Amino acid sequence: MNALWTSQDAAAATLGRASHTFEAHGVSIDTRTLKPGELFVALKGDGRDGHDFVAAAIARGAAAAMVSRLPSDAGQDAPFLLVANTQRGLEDLGRAARARAVGRIVGVTGSAGKTTTKEMLRLALGALGSTYASASSYNNHWGVPLSLAQLPAAQAFGVFEIGMNHFGEVRTLAGFVRPDIALVTTIAPAHLEYFGSIEAIADAKSEIFEGLSPGGTALLPADNDCTARLFERARQAGVNRILTFGETQGSDARLISRSESAESMRLEAEVLGRRCNVRIGAAGAHMAHNALATLLAVAALEGDIVDAAAALASFAALKGRGARIALPLPGGSAEIIDESYNANPASMRAALALLGSANPGVEGRRIAVLGDMLELGSESSLLHAKLSGAVEEAGTDLVFACGRDMRALFDALPASRRGAWGETSSAIASQVVRSSRAGDVILIKGSLGSRMAVILDALKTREGAR
Repeated sequence: MNALWTSQDAAAATLGRASHTFEAHGVSIDTRTLKPGELFVALKGDGRDGHDFVAAAIARGAAAAMVSRLPSDAGQDAPFLLVANTQRGLEDLGRAARARAVGRIVGVTGSAGKTTTKEMLRLALGALGSTYASASSYNNHWGVPLSLAQLPAAQAFGVFEIGMNHFGEVRTLAGFVRPDIALVTTIAPAHLEYFGSIEAIADAKSEIFEGLSPGGTALLPADNDCTARLFERARQAGVNRILTFGETQGSDARLISRSESAESMRLEAEVLGRRCNVRIGAAGAHMAHNALATLLAVAALEGDIVDAAAALASFAALKGRGARIALPLPGGSAEIIDESYNANPASMRAALALLGSANPGVEGRRIAVLGDMLELGSESSLLHAKLSGAVEEAGTDLVFACGRDMRALFDALPASRRGAWGETSSAIASQVVRSSRAGDVILIKGSLGSRMAVILDALKTREGAR
């Protein structure tokens, strides 16, 4: 296997000094997941310094360690790449990897659906040529350069997720990625605590257009309140080709029809004038729009959308982002909709709509287990309370809630829908477990900091869910 980084190339990219000749076949910042032959980067984080783990990295077979100082416990003959600053060194590797890449690059940002759309693009573009995509939700100041640093030069396509919670972050990360396609999934009231308005969120996300490569294309959601603002921001950034996706008449990728079952969905769409049918292993309007965005990106890259649509048939909802889990119980089974990874008002409504489309079994109920949506600022309680309408529209039979702000929703519900409320997810976990019965469909959703996975684990531990 060809080396991803030689000591000479890595030293040239970082202006560092290699103590030994080495060849690295990957890049890692975590000794727990490091594979033999990878370059370990000793990043300094909050309360933890990667230099303290260099010896462990070498012992696990790291090709070398990128460091800004030589650890005393790593041994005299350990292979090092000495740089001025390891965060900057990682960014330098990312820039160098992008500069030598020969394939087309897609950057994905938005208030929700980034990781799901990235994974759809991995499948769709993978049907057209060799495709690399960033791992997990590696979309921040270290995740993006780490992902770029592992981009093989000869890949036909690369897909990178770009996140943010402050102004300027997308601008910086898009400058590393320099995408040929800049895709904004949606704009929703996430991180309001830091931005203050939905317009400000749109402006922050629109920074991705500034990083577009010459002649690049912007893809925008057509059915969003901020579509016109995004369009103008793209124009200000000098983008000439702007395409839209959604259900609005005249969209460049338009959803014509949608039919769904519990765990899959069939779509008919028209993409740049061409009709196609798509089946994906996930349900919900938000998933349909993610698939539309994916097909439009393929078409903008002049790929075959029919082949891409066929590849999407193997897509299934991701863990924490809509995955379905069967929960064996006395007398049958319940179904869990795992949306435990994150939440904002828009994605919460989408998840409740998904619960509403579910079909509980005999004697089963629709149960929502909801945790706080974080970083919503001064209007957080009001935004939580306003979810009562979505709970009603979904035909939700019972709501369990946790967190200070989710109390506002709990209090806004009629007594007949109230299951239990607690300060934390741990406080209501046992009540959710005791309440569940065969035939139930149980939605679990909240921001990552609400730790809704605690409830998911409690349910799974009880009955050994699959």
